[in-house]
Amino acid sequence: MENILQITLIGLSAGMIGTGSGAVIALFVKEPSKVMLGFILGFAGGIMLAIVLTDLLPEAVEAGSFFTAFLGLIIGTVFILLVDLKIPHFHLFETTEELARYIRTGTILGLGIAMHNLPEGIAIGASYVASPALGFTLAVTIALHNIPEGIAMACPLCAGGMRLRWILFYTAMAGLPMGLGAFFGASLGAVSPLVLSLSLGFAAGAMLYIIFGELIPGAQKEGTGYAGTFGAVFGTISGVLLLSVI
Repeated sequence: MENILQITLIGLSAGMIGTGSGAVIALFVKEPSKVMLGFILGFAGGIMLAIVLTDLLPEAVEAGSFFTAFLGLIIGTVFILLVDLKIPHFHLFETTEELARYIRTGTILGLGIAMHNLPEGIAIGASYVASPALGFTLAVTIALHNIPEGIAMACPLCAGGMRLRWILFYTAMAGLPMGLGAFFGASLGAVSPLVLSLSLGFAAGAMLYIIFGELIPGAQKEGTGYAGTFGAVFGTISGVLLLSVI
């Protein structure tokens, strides 16, 4: 039981520190201009696109099959669509409709990241049971991998005018399910390839909806000139380079 709790804490740290660190990086940019706003929203979308195409979907197919990965992708897309339709009815912040849209985007994106972190936590827990060295290496890698996700979540929240302490809090909380996943993975001692493939495909679908339904359109609408386009291109390239390094 002690080992399971230790593995759970490691998974929790990997998730919360990773996304939280990404938020710290994103918060260096305050009150962006139209050009900067379009660029950072496009940049966030580009990073997430790189994660989906070079990491989530290939891992989903490898863990199961193309069918399970595709099924998870469809379910994830539809689920986040339903969440998106419901969230506008809840007004948790006193702000303008324009700023509320950015906060809603960051919130939905955070939900997708949290869902993504659950199966990664399961992988950490199961890996630790098989080999502590492998589990630790995987935890560090995933923590680094979560940095661009933290950036992608924090950018729209920052653009929406949310207070800095709450941005840091919510981005860190998006990593919380990784601790829960690590607990389940360590307790079961093995990961079902079918469930893992569906979960990763689900996360990919959620991310794609946010990228093409919120971030990229927002970058083009709110940005000036080609700021959103260059941001998306630069974000995609940066995401691919970062993921190839880690």
